[in-house]
Amino acid sequence: MTKKLVWAIALVSLCVVTLVATISSGVAQLRLPGFETPDQSAPVPIAPAPGPLQSLSTNCALQPERKRPKGRLAARPRQQLPPGSVTLERFRKAESSKESVLPTPREVIALIDPTNFGDRFLRDLNGKAALLDPIVVLHETVASASSALNFFRHPHPNDAEQASYHTLITLDGTVMYLVPPDKRAFGAGNSAFRGANGLEAVRTNPDFPSSVNNFAYHISLETPPDGNGNSTRHSGYTEAQYQSLAWVVAKTGVPDVRITTHRAVDRSRSRIDPRSFNDAKFFTLLKAYPKTSEISVRCTDPTPVQPQS
Repeated sequence: MTKKLVWAIALVSLCVVTLVATISSGVAQLRLPGFETPDQSAPVPIAPAPGPLQSLSTNCALQPERKRPKGRLAARPRQQLPPGSVTLERFRKAESSKESVLPTPREVIALIDPTNFGDRFLRDLNGKAALLDPIVVLHETVASASSALNFFRHPHPNDAEQASYHTLITLDGTVMYLVPPDKRAFGAGNSAFRGANGLEAVRTNPDFPSSVNNFAYHISLETPPDGNGNSTRHSGYTEAQYQSLAWVVAKTGVPDVRITTHRAVDRSRSRIDPRSFNDAKFFTLLKAYPKTSEISVRCTDPTPVQPQS
């Protein structure tokens, strides 16, 4: 079995086991509303209408196609970004006046193959408004960062094989930007977020269940070497990773209650990442950074989409 195939199985299945024990040994159990696992049997409501849109950016796609060719899943077109657009500002627009005195991590642009990410949509498959308030979803790679990048940079024209994160944080704390934040990374398949108004999810592909991807910013932590398998825990993430994670999440401006994990949003109940995550440490570090809008998670449109009856 090749390394690429091993990674593909690991990423798609991502530790297909049930979490058999509560995280202990100084690691606090996840308790925020966003960390609650959605009821698998509960129906996912249609996405509600978003609030007033402030930006005049027009980087959304209007609505996904309702029909696909029969016989196989449709190949996603390779939508290359315009030349010169892949700069740091494409991923983060610095607000120098709000910079913290705390350390700034090393930042690297590592754009992946365009088959592994897509547009965010203004409307879902049924024409209903699909721009929900953003969430941040935390993951882990299960394999090394280089293995993850190799997979993401390989073209995957078949929808079932596509996967990605917006940002990957390596063991030394380096922040790697893979997908622009206004684009839709394929970080969680059958998923829903339990918010203040119930379950939130948007369906954008007629061949797959609804998911959080249309309004999610996906961040993955590189797994330590002893975690490259299906065990329920490992030695944990580095101090540099926690520091960089707090730094990145603060720049999304997403409220704490809308920060969640892959395990929490997964409706298949097969994902358990990020394993051995110390949420108490993370949220303590997060408080040290000012919330900004340097990383603009969702696309916007000058004309708000009105909900359809």
